[in-house]
Amino acid sequence: MDPEGLALLLPPATLAALADSWLREDCPGPNHAALVTGAAPAQAALWAKSPGVLAGRPFFDAIFARVNCQVSWLLPEGSKLVPVAKVAEVRGPAHCLLLGERVALNTLARCSGVASAAALAVEATRGAGWAGHVAGTRKTTPGFRLVEKYGLQVGGAVAHRYDLGGLVMVKDNHVLAAGGVEKAVRGARQVADFSLKVEVEVSSLQEAVEAAEAGADLVLLDNFRPEELHPTAAALKARFPSVGVEASGGITLANLPQFCGPHIDVISLGMLTQAAPALDFSLKLFAEGTTPVCRAYRP
Repeated sequence: MDPEGLALLLPPATLAALADSWLREDCPGPNHAALVTGAAPAQAALWAKSPGVLAGRPFFDAIFARVNCQVSWLLPEGSKLVPVAKVAEVRGPAHCLLLGERVALNTLARCSGVASAAALAVEATRGAGWAGHVAGTRKTTPGFRLVEKYGLQVGGAVAHRYDLGGLVMVKDNHVLAAGGVEKAVRGARQVADFSLKVEVEVSSLQEAVEAAEAGADLVLLDNFRPEELHPTAAALKARFPSVGVEASGGITLANLPQFCGPHIDVISLGMLTQAAPALDFSLKLFAEGTTPVCRAYRP
């Protein structure tokens, strides 16, 4: 999907509520620095100072909209950033512009970091000749899930389930609590009805077959080494060709190609949201009528 179109997934009311909560966290009381800057009109240039994928424009916009500032973008969502790149200009009252600065930069940097990691993962799998889905997980930052799931999609990955209601995921603890794979899947199928898929985490071919026989739509082969993963997936697909197979656990950008194979439909990586480094952005004020220059960059 075109990254520009992904903004349509984000409910405006949710964007505004998130922006409000982030701004309140950063400034819950008096903003003393506002007396230093005053309310005169000001303008600032947004600079990208590290390579990666630009992601998070809707959140950046929402934050500055809440403080009465306007953003003019020079690069589209999903752009490959080559530092130093001028990405946007922001205009508004000086005290408002600086009130939104850190919150907006934090959000953009984090979202772009997730998108950049996702893009690298997708590139690695395509380089291995694999055409399946690279996915994230629910290992996201509390209160920041929408940003990180959106970043995954801008980077070309899929978000996986957004929350517990998006898929009935039967994990090892569910199986233990239910008294076995078959009982767990049977219970999941009762609540899933026609509208939700059921995925079951397994640790062996025997459990995978048991899950498929009980009615699982997808089987998650968790923490399998590549040399165990591919024969297990092949054996399962031979008996249940319509059952989806997901690989997860211990997968990094470095070893990702080893998990790509003809019988694997999805590869999910928690590190795309847990360990993605934030990109480096800065917002620098400049005088009206002058050409903005990023003097702070050190390669």
